[in-house]
Parts: sequence; structure tokens; C-alpha cells
Amino acid sequence: KVNETTRMVSTPYSITEPMEYGFDLYIGLALSIASSIFIGSSFIIKKKSLLALGKAGGTRAGAGGYGYLRHWLWWAGLLSMGFGEALNFIAYAFAPATLVTPLGALSVIVTALLSQYFLGEVLNVLGKIGCSLCLLGATMVVIHAPQEAEVTSMEDLAAKLVDPVFMVYVAVVVAISLALIIHFGPRYGTRNVVVYIAICSLIGGFSVLGCKAIGLAVKETISGINEFTNWITWFSLISLVVCVCTQMNYLNKALDIFNTSLVTPIYYVFFTACVILSSAVLFKEWKGLPAKDVIGVLAGFLTVVIGIFILHAFKDMEIPWMGMSSMLSVQVTGDTRRSANHDGMDIISESPVSEEEEGLITSEPLSYGSNKRGY
Repeated sequence: KVNETTRMVSTPYSITEPMEYGFDLYIGLALSIASSIFIGSSFIIKKKSLLALGKAGGTRAGAGGYGYLRHWLWWAGLLSMGFGEALNFIAYAFAPATLVTPLGALSVIVTALLSQYFLGEVLNVLGKIGCSLCLLGATMVVIHAPQEAEVTSMEDLAAKLVDPVFMVYVAVVVAISLALIIHFGPRYGTRNVVVYIAICSLIGGFSVLGCKAIGLAVKETISGINEFTNWITWFSLISLVVCVCTQMNYLNKALDIFNTSLVTPIYYVFFTACVILSSAVLFKEWKGLPAKDVIGVLAGFLTVVIGIFILHAFKDMEIPWMGMSSMLSVQVTGDTRRSANHDGMDIISESPVSEEEEGLITSEPLSYGSNKRGY
């Protein structure tokens, strides 16, 4: 029985050990932050490439074109994302997953900030609030989500892959993905950002499982057991390539059509949720999950739903910070005068609000949308 005062964590290879990280914790923290910077920047770089392709008269990615494959800037963005993902994977060797995974949300903040300076995109006040709620909810889900069960060999992984529950899950996800690609994508993909991002996220959940399988094969091969003669290794590698190509294709479509500041947070939330769900089904992580963690996961998903609703419903409204401050200031002034008059203060009652002041109170909130920058 493990002493209750000993905190236990799981490494990327599910080796259980006491949480005694010391200086390694700061190395993992630095790697995770650097990973978020590279991944967040990659969205901006690839968006710049797609915009340049559109100005050059090529077929846009949103219209089914693949001209970006001949553009060096797009490949630079892809390399930036790959390098960031590599740093993120290494970070798991130095710091607990409960620290590294939520820090992936920093990439959304990096993208949102850079998109305003390098792409001229505008995210209004409510959009920023919705983005923050998405990040908060996703972080809650990751923190309260169960850890992966032990998979110490390829034989263990093979047994889990043929589990009936996981096979049903794979069939359902593949059916939903095909429906989105064949039916909903051509009809609604250019009008609703969720369609293409849902495809990326559902397929992306399998790509992470493929990465874990290949990582396990490499680990066992280094230890003396050649797993590159195992069919599961090559099946995982082929599945990973197919999933990543499909994921990048539809992510490019979403980036080409919609604002980066809109695509990035929704993609992060959906992708994180799909990865957690896929891992939970394959590794049976939900068995014995404490009630507080179940509540935490549900609360996190509810927060994400609210954030996405705000992000979608009000993304086209012009609501600058200065306008909101003016509205609140005038509202407080009016409430103060009404409250003072209600309490019977003679000074206020003897100095009624003038017609000009009344006009200011009633008309000022209606003119707050003149600032085009959205701050």
C-alpha cells in the first residue's frame, strides 16, 4: 500500500515513481514553454504562407489546393511545429504530465498575440474572454483527467488494441470522420470552423496513440528486443503518417478560411479532448477515478462549451475596451446619482441632472464601437 503522503506520477512510459524532480522540474518547465512558443509561432508562419499563396493567384487550401507544399514558408511553419512537439515530448521526461500538458495552452496565447501584430487579425473583448474560458476549461480537464495505465510491452499494447470497447470506439470515430469529410465538409466547412477542426481533432487522437506505440517500440528495441520486426510497429507508423497528413490537410483548410485567433483555441480544446478520450478508452484510465476528478472533468468540459459559444456568437461584434470602460463609467455615475437621490440627500436633490447629462447617460453606450482595433 502506498503511503498517502507520497505523491505518485506517471512518466510518458508509465513508470511510476515518487515526485522528486528537483532541478529537472525547471528543465521540463523551460522545454514546455519553449515548445509552446514554437508551436504557437508555427500557426502564424503557415498562415502567412497561405495568404501569400492566395495573393499569388494559386488555388487556396480552402478550395482544395495544395500549392502550399511548394512554398518554403509553409515548410518552415511545419518544421517549427515539429520541433515544438519534439520539445514537448522531451519535457515529459523531466516534469510531471500535470505540469507539461496544461502549459500547451500557452501556444494559443502566443498565436493570439502574434496574429494581431503580424496578420492584422482582430479579436474583440468577448472573443478574448471566450478564448480564456476555453483555455481554463481545457486545463481543468487535463488536470483532473486520469493518468495512463501501464503498458510495458508491445504484447500488452496488442492485447489492448483488440479490446472490443476500443474497436467499437475506433469504428465510431472513423464513421464520424468519414461523414464530416464526405458530407458535412463540402457543405458547411467554409462556413463553420468546427467542421474542419473536428476532423483534425478526431484523427489527431489516433496520431497520438501511434506516437506512443512507436515510442514504446523504440524503447524496447534499445533495451535489446527488436520490435521493428513486429507488425504492430509498422502498422502504427503507417497509421501515424496517414493521420498526420489528414490532420495537416484539414488544419490548413481551417487556417486558410478562418482567423488564426479563432482556429487555434478551438483546435486546442477539441484536440486535447479527443486525445484524453482516446487514451482513456485504450488504456482504461477511468476505472477507479475519484468523484472529485469526475466533477473536475465535467466542469472543465462545461467551461469549454461556454467559451466556444462566446467565441462564436460574438466574434463579429465590435466591442473595444475603451467602449466598455465608457459604458461602465456612465452606468456607475447614473446609479450613484439615483442611489443618492433615493437616500434623500438634499444636495443631490437640489441639483437635478441636466438635459445634457441625461443625454450623455443614455447615448454614450451606443457609440462605443468606433474603435476598429478591438481593444
